[in-house]
Amino acid sequence: MAAGGDTMTSSYQSPLCSRYASQEMSYNFSDDKKFSTWRLLWVYLAKAEKELGLNITDEQLAQMQANIHNIDYQMAAEKEKETRHDVMAHVQTFAACCPLAAPIIHLGVTSAFVGDNTDLMLMKDGFDILLPKVARCIDRLKSFALKNKNIATLGFTHLQPAQLTTVGKRTCLWIQDLLMDLKNIERTKENTPFRGVKGTTGTQASFLQLFNASHEKVITLDRRVAEMAGFQDLLKICGQTYTRKIDIDCVYVLSSLGATVHKMCTDIRLLASMKEIEEPFEDAQIGSSAMPYKRNPMRCERCCSLARHLMTLMASPMHTLSVQWMERTLDDSANRRITIAEAFLTADAILNTLQNVCEGLIVYPKVIQRNINQELPFMATENIIMAMVKTGGDRQECHEKIRVLSQEAATQVKQLGLDNDLMARIRKDSYFAKIHNQLDQLLDPHSFVGRAPEQVTEFVEQDVNPALVPYIDKLQDFAILKV
Repeated sequence: MAAGGDTMTSSYQSPLCSRYASQEMSYNFSDDKKFSTWRLLWVYLAKAEKELGLNITDEQLAQMQANIHNIDYQMAAEKEKETRHDVMAHVQTFAACCPLAAPIIHLGVTSAFVGDNTDLMLMKDGFDILLPKVARCIDRLKSFALKNKNIATLGFTHLQPAQLTTVGKRTCLWIQDLLMDLKNIERTKENTPFRGVKGTTGTQASFLQLFNASHEKVITLDRRVAEMAGFQDLLKICGQTYTRKIDIDCVYVLSSLGATVHKMCTDIRLLASMKEIEEPFEDAQIGSSAMPYKRNPMRCERCCSLARHLMTLMASPMHTLSVQWMERTLDDSANRRITIAEAFLTADAILNTLQNVCEGLIVYPKVIQRNINQELPFMATENIIMAMVKTGGDRQECHEKIRVLSQEAATQVKQLGLDNDLMARIRKDSYFAKIHNQLDQLLDPHSFVGRAPEQVTEFVEQDVNPALVPYIDKLQDFAILKV
């Protein structure tokens, strides 16, 4: 399309907003939210300064309050082009619609007052959006785990068949990681402090001047603005900006969530290839444009794809912190605009899709049993030896007999592509006649799963349910896919 056409189709739009993330998270990092929060912070500052005795009138405050959302973006863009400074452009734009308050807007502060404090507020709000979504995924998986806690399935180590577990127990491996993410995000949200009112290099020198060297008033101003912004924790020390280590903490917990989801969805993709478990698949859904029979795990693939991006974002805030020379440099500004928003938007997009997966997982018990039948005879050999010993057999002799029969059965499976016939060979061998009537019992899959079903119940009751209590009123929301 020629220049000047529809900007939605003629210029790049981030797929995170246009295709994947929720409307609420997209709004959280929108210009409307960002710049109205700047104005809100200027109102908080003016209110606190008035409380502490500065000559600020109720009329000035009322005018500022009334115009928090009245943002002339065209004027702001023109001012920024002139000044090459985004904050001053918005100071002047705000002042234009609040002429009475123009003399006191941004009084005593530097750009980091609105920039940094807004970022901290947006991240905190972003965590509030994400936490119920993590909880809902855990809740859906909890129901799935309880429903399937007794279905025996092959366990895998090194992606090779190992001792049996249950479908529900494996699900609890995923839940346990998500629980750790839930707690990490909760802790990070609660521990994220407010930068506050610190001045140009963090010394609060400008405020000592405003308040005639009253340290008490400067301290009170700092606390009052933090309280108005909804923060209990307030940085005592900062340079011009808050330490970018906070960004590391915030992006880290989201990148860690990405790793959790990638592992879980990879497991589901592998199980789907074995036809044991599938993600939801709609009636009209197309798995492949060329192969009509396919039911590709596209939701889990999407989660893995987005999670991969989320995990890589961890590097950016680490690099940023490492080069914040002295009290601050400005080489953090551009990358933070991208990294922080994308971390939250990507985590949001992943959780939206993951919830849909968790709500519709499909289990195929007969396929699971067929796969067990191919491996269980080999796994049961030790039980067979023990049963023979109990009837008076010689352990070493029995071991050799089974070793020979096992090798013969393995040849049938590996070289001829036939079913595992070890049990049939044992049933035909008169040496094992004393335990022929025990073989069905010895091959019962449930005798190989240990405490897996009980572990599911105990884990849900002792760990999962208590963690979900704070989100109980939000657990019934259902995921709506944007694609």
